[in-house]
Amino acid sequence: MDRWKLGEMELRFARLIWERAPVPSGELVTLCRDTFGWKKSTTYTMLRRLCDRGIFQNQGGQVTARMSEEDFQAAQGEQFLQESFGGSLPRFLAAFSRRAKLSQEDVQELERLIEAYREDA
Repeated sequence: MDRWKLGEMELRFARLIWERAPVPSGELVTLCRDTFGWKKSTTYTMLRRLCDRGIFQNQGGQVTARMSEEDFQAAQGEQFLQESFGGSLPRFLAAFSRRAKLSQEDVQELERLIEAYREDA
């Protein structure tokens, strides 16, 4: 199981939590019943999976995020980059731009990101 790869329902469930966290686990059960038609056991099974991956935690009946959705997406991107391009962002951009041309706005945004990185370094 890849830590940062979620199935469709896992991702929908995670987004439900991110939107409401912190959320009491009993309230989460009700939300999942109403939103997905899940039983209590299904909700807790799914929650345990995502807690085991370090995305959420359930302590004292309170479900909280251990990482934000943005941090999760960054981790997914890093994993993809590592698996597909040996961790090389330039190799990814070269491959991407061969098939889909970057717009002027995209290029400017990338330049801003690089400049901000230089300033922070």
